[in-house]
Amino acid sequence: MSTDTQPNNKKRRIVLAGITAAFLAAGAAYAAYYALVLSKRVETDNAYVGGNLVNVSSQVTGSVVEIRADETQLVQAGMEIVRLDPSDAEVALAQAEARLGTAVRQQRERYTSVAQYEAVVEQRRVELKAKQEDLARRAPLAADNVVSGEDVAHARRAVDDAKAALDVAQKQLAAARVTVAGVAPAEHPNVLAAKADYLAAWLAARRNAIVAPVTGYVAKRSVQVGSRIAPGAPLLSIVPLDQLWVDANFKESELRDIRVGQAATIEADIYGSKVVYHGKVVGLGAGTGSAFSLLPAQNATGNWIKVVQRVPVRISLDPKELAAHPLRVGLSATVDVDISHPGGGALGTVAPPAPAYATTVLNQPLQQAQAATDAIVAKNMAN
Repeated sequence: MSTDTQPNNKKRRIVLAGITAAFLAAGAAYAAYYALVLSKRVETDNAYVGGNLVNVSSQVTGSVVEIRADETQLVQAGMEIVRLDPSDAEVALAQAEARLGTAVRQQRERYTSVAQYEAVVEQRRVELKAKQEDLARRAPLAADNVVSGEDVAHARRAVDDAKAALDVAQKQLAAARVTVAGVAPAEHPNVLAAKADYLAAWLAARRNAIVAPVTGYVAKRSVQVGSRIAPGAPLLSIVPLDQLWVDANFKESELRDIRVGQAATIEADIYGSKVVYHGKVVGLGAGTGSAFSLLPAQNATGNWIKVVQRVPVRISLDPKELAAHPLRVGLSATVDVDISHPGGGALGTVAPPAPAYATTVLNQPLQQAQAATDAIVAKNMAN
């Protein structure tokens, strides 16, 4: 072997040893990185922004005459967004007012008839007493043949007729008292029923103005001017962009260490890595996506292929970060969950007694309607 070959072999061994050492160092570094970082985090890019889609519908039947908000526009809670033709509702309200007034006057008549029947009963008593006295005078005279037996018989029949008339009058009085006993005219069931009808008509008249139940942006508007809509028909949707979350669909093999309360970082594709959102795990889905699909998989069939399932994990978002960098429902995102901390349980927490979402803008001032019914009753009760 020449003297030139020995240095080359030596150099080759040094290079190979260096390469081997570099690979070993890289492997050790990766092992350390995996043990210290990767093993403590799970990541998925199968994540999408979710939110509430508040469907707005009408509570009454009517024809659309105004649309005051269009898609992409912001509406405040309580703002009128659709108006229906009020003509039918106004006519129904006038009819309900007339029925309430009629019911009050009918009850006044019934209460007055009680006194009338009482007078009739007293009159029948007086008549019976007079007939009895007449019979008492004639009966002794019949023994002395001063009056005929026929006159006495007529007197007895008159007494019987008077008794029957008194009995009829008393039963009529009892029937009249049953219809009014225990309540004042203004609190009679018939009047209360007419009041309820008026309240329903009053509510229907106010509900011709369809308001936004929440603050958000209009989407999916399908209603058009002139459309005849029925109660419950969807008109448009409102999306509150300050109430968003992320549903991250992790593989079933990645769920082992995910727990409620663990911290998570989110990167939305719309902003990229320049914007990082911070949230936490608030719950894990009760089933896989395929279990709740319209056509669930039939795994009992002969031709079966195992498919790794995914379970949605809901991640909350920081409201301040969301306000600084708004998101939209359906946007793609990448979620990284820190599983180094145990967090809470694997199952969701018990729902709190307070409502998760609520609105008060649909409440109607029924006190105004009650005051209107009281005024109608008072007007028809006046002498």
